[in-house]
Amino acid sequence: MPPLIPTTHRARVTWLGYQPVPVEKLVITSAPVEVMPLSFAGFEGEVHAGVTRPSCSRVLKLYPRDTEIRNVRQLSIVSAEEMAEVARDMGLEAMDYAWVGASLVLEGIPDFTHLPPSSRLQGPDGVTLVVDMENLPCQEPAVTIERARPGLGKGFKPAAMGKRGVTAWVEREGTLRLGDELRLFIPAQRGWKPDLVE
Repeated sequence: MPPLIPTTHRARVTWLGYQPVPVEKLVITSAPVEVMPLSFAGFEGEVHAGVTRPSCSRVLKLYPRDTEIRNVRQLSIVSAEEMAEVARDMGLEAMDYAWVGASLVLEGIPDFTHLPPSSRLQGPDGVTLVVDMENLPCQEPAVTIERARPGLGKGFKPAAMGKRGVTAWVEREGTLRLGDELRLFIPAQRGWKPDLVE
């Protein structure tokens, strides 16, 4: 069996966006685009682009803050279906994807936020994204939403738990476009069982 299994699951790109540099502290200012050329460093000019990055609070148990590490958080990918649920639970008419700093919004893969790490999403020209891990809800979208819809921002973190999408990095360069279809590949590895006696 190959280490990566092609699935029948496909997702359509419904939104593309980026956060230009510089960024305002605690506020997300994403802008939509129709075409996203991706290099091994991600999307040029985007705040999360780069082959390496300074370490952040997510890896403090491993490294002192601002240690240079490999950048596996080049892109933030969310599910249109999950974001619709988050918006509903917050009392919003719809989620503005710019508020959550999404790079890609995909439609069509169920339980998207819980894709196995190391899954691949491959586009029509071969561009391939590797899922790093679940992207936990953070404060920036909450602050951004609060500015746009006063009184509702505080509901983001609880509503988005388990539905915030994933972070990803570029394994093969290429270009994404609105309407593109991405195919999902998942690792053939069984779930981890640390107490399994062999």
